[in-house]
Amino acid sequence: MNTKELGTFLSEHLVPKKIYSLSGSHNNRICLERASDGWNVYFADKKNKVGISHYSTETEACLRMKEEIKKFMELVYGLTWKNTIA
Repeated sequence: MNTKELGTFLSEHLVPKKIYSLSGSHNNRICLERASDGWNVYFADKKNKVGISHYSTETEACLRMKEEIKKFMELVYGLTWKNTIA
């Protein structure tokens, strides 16, 4: 899975764009960001990056972000989707 595929998946599953960013840090969102040595997934809280997880590949980062958004959707909206193969 890459960033484009993740964006398509989230759009198809009606995930509000206000809860995530696939292009780096945006306030109060779950973010995916390219780093010099891989990819980071984290929550942006004002200017702080909370809970940074680093991944060496785009696929690993996208799958982690997908899981984090899935948890958020279940917790906040009570919605889920079936597990799908990346």
